[in-house]
Amino acid sequence: MVSVATWRGSCAAAFARVTSASLGPYQTAAIRIGLSFTWLFFLVREWFNSQELYGPDAPWSWELARRLIADNHAFTVLVWSGAGWWFKLVYLFAMVSALLFMLGWRTRTTSVLYMIGVLSLQNRSVFVGDGGDNVLHLMAIYTVFTRCGEVWSLDARRAARRGAAARRGAAGRGAEGRSAAARGAAGDPRRDVTGIVLWAVCGAGLLAATLLADPALTWTDHGPVPGVGWAAALWAVWLLHGVWWLVRVRGAALAGGQVRAVLAAFGHLLHNAALLVIMGEVCLIYGAAGWYKIQGSLWQDGTALYYPLHLDYFSPWPALSHALAASGVVVLLLSYGTVAAQAAFPFTLLNRRVKNVLLVLMMFEHLGIAVLLGLPFFSLVMIFVDAVFLPTSWLRRGGELVAGRARWVAERVPVGVPGQRGVGGADADAGANAGTGAASDAGPDPGRGPGRDRVRAG
Repeated sequence: MVSVATWRGSCAAAFARVTSASLGPYQTAAIRIGLSFTWLFFLVREWFNSQELYGPDAPWSWELARRLIADNHAFTVLVWSGAGWWFKLVYLFAMVSALLFMLGWRTRTTSVLYMIGVLSLQNRSVFVGDGGDNVLHLMAIYTVFTRCGEVWSLDARRAARRGAAARRGAAGRGAEGRSAAARGAAGDPRRDVTGIVLWAVCGAGLLAATLLADPALTWTDHGPVPGVGWAAALWAVWLLHGVWWLVRVRGAALAGGQVRAVLAAFGHLLHNAALLVIMGEVCLIYGAAGWYKIQGSLWQDGTALYYPLHLDYFSPWPALSHALAASGVVVLLLSYGTVAAQAAFPFTLLNRRVKNVLLVLMMFEHLGIAVLLGLPFFSLVMIFVDAVFLPTSWLRRGGELVAGRARWVAERVPVGVPGQRGVGGADADAGANAGTGAASDAGPDPGRGPGRDRVRAG
């Protein structure tokens, strides 16, 4: 029997773990990059059809959208105006916010802007999307609460460079220099002009939306959570960003730094709670899909996949679909395998090896759906959502492989004025070598060394 002291110690260790660090930095970064890329890819692909999908020319007209929003109280800025210029502005806003979020530029702010873009377009024409759009819709809300820019982002790159520069500047200056280096690694928020301007612009836009939007943003109902309206939620996020900036400026003077420590612990806890919700959502999706399929007679007799393989709407490669459907054994194995994998997925999390094998099988299944049924965006969404369960070692190796290939390409891109080597000859080579030596003598490369390792470790 477990003693009370052991139980208390385990609870204290678990609490310290979820409040001292943001877990799964690589997994949340993969979700951020993958889902924002998928959404951006979809928006670019449908640029010429956007008017018919979400704009003034859509079969689901602007008036019908207004009536539906008045009934279900979904959030979309597209019902504020039926003008064509407003639709184009919102569509471009969604594309830009998705690109910035994918690159990891000011992820705390761009995550909110990305969410607004996703919700605005999807809630404008609710009958256009599929299951992948529903998942993308939910994940756009969840990622607002995560620290998904700690790795593989411009934010992480900027923090690493700033930390490396601070360490180089503090070298040889003793304890005072190391203290200055620590402050420099964290960055001086008072010099973050871009962040201050971005915060002010977002505040001005939110103020205009609160005062002028029709239908108006609510404060106490019809929001992201019961009892909290969209106006209260967005203003709370905006004010928390300002409070965090103020605490970073005056952190040492506020209760000896305890206020900053408490806010940092709250941020870690919020991130880890959102990560747990994402994992639970994925398990719920697969578990519900699997158990509902079990109740269907076509899935029970193993013929369910035969019918979608013969639908013209879901047959981009008819010859391939018909060849697979011609074999009863293949259809039977694919039908039963799909049900077994989805129904068993939540339980495989208890065993790491079984979970990893099933994850690979599920990703191949989604690739098959993309090719056979012509649903590439749905498949991409599910593949990147599945990444929340991938091992960190796999994701780090994948990131290193992509970074290595990017460096390989960059090294082969010609730099400089054409013909410069022929003019300078040996003198040009000597100058290049001298420049390399001077750079190496100046200190460690900001992109390498401890700064890079620290970011990679999350």
